[in-house]
Amino acid sequence: MPNYFYGPQAEQFAFYRIPKALFTDPAYRGISTDAKVLYGLLLDRMSLSARNDWLDEQGRVYIVFTVEEVMDALCCADNKATRLLRELEGVGLIERKRRGLGKPSLIYVKNFAEAPEQRIKNRENHDSVAAKTTALEAPKSRSNKTDKNNTDLSETDPFPSGDGDGVTAGTESEVNGPRSRYQEYFLRQFSFDSLVASHPDDEDMLREMLELLVDTVCSRRKLIRIAGDDKPAEVVKARLLKLDGDHLRFVLMCLKENTTLVRNMRQYLLAVLYNAPLTMSNYYTARVQHDLKTE
Repeated sequence: MPNYFYGPQAEQFAFYRIPKALFTDPAYRGISTDAKVLYGLLLDRMSLSARNDWLDEQGRVYIVFTVEEVMDALCCADNKATRLLRELEGVGLIERKRRGLGKPSLIYVKNFAEAPEQRIKNRENHDSVAAKTTALEAPKSRSNKTDKNNTDLSETDPFPSGDGDGVTAGTESEVNGPRSRYQEYFLRQFSFDSLVASHPDDEDMLREMLELLVDTVCSRRKLIRIAGDDKPAEVVKARLLKLDGDHLRFVLMCLKENTTLVRNMRQYLLAVLYNAPLTMSNYYTARVQHDLKTE
C-alpha cells in the first residue's frame, strides 16, 4: 500500500508540467483533457530539444514526436493519437511541418500564453515569410552541384538525372500556372475531401500522394523513372491523369499490406500509383477467386 509523503519528499520526483492556463483560460475549455496532457508531454520534449540546439533557421525550437510515440506515451490507439495531435493543431497550440515521405513531421510547440487569435496571426505571418523564403532560395538550391546534394537527390527524386523540371514552389507562376490547375484537377478527380473524410488517419499519406502526382505531371523532363525504368514522360502523365479515388484507396491498402523494407519511398509510391490502373482489377479478381475457393 502506498505510503504518505513527508516534508519535501514530494519534490524528489520528475513531473510533466501541464500549464494551468489550459484548465483556467476559457479559450482552452473546449480542449479534451488528453490533448492537454499531450501538450504537457510536448512541452517536456521541447525543453530537451532546446538543450540539444534543435533550432530551425529562424532560431525556433522544434521537436520530433511521432504518432507512435504518442500512442506509447498515452497508451492509446493510432486513431486517438492522430486525433489529439489534430486537436492541438486546430487550436494553434502546435504546428506541424511535413517533410515528405518516410520522414516524421517537425512539430513546433506554440506559446500557450498568447491569445489564440494572436497565434493565428503569427502563423499567417510565418507562412507568408516561408513562402517568400522558398521562392527566393529555391533557384539557389537547384544550382548547387555539391556531392552531398547529388546524393540526396538520388535518394528522393524519382526522375532520372538531368535538367530541372522548371517548377519552383511558392512562385506566382505556381499559383496561376499549370501546377495549380493540375492540383485542382486531381482534387476534383479524387473527390479529395470525401476521400480524406473516409480515411482520416491516412490524410498525411493522401496529401503526399497528391503532391507527388502534381510534381510528376508538372515535370518538364522527357523521361520519368518508374521502378528503375525510364519511361516517356507523356506516357507516365497520361496514366497518372486517369487515376481516381478508388486507385488511391487501393494504393493505401497496398502500402499497409507491404511487409518489406522500402528504401526509397518516393520511387516506390510513384511506381505503385503508375501501376495501380493495371494491378487493381487483377488484385481484386484474385481475391474473389480465392474467397470462392475457400467457401
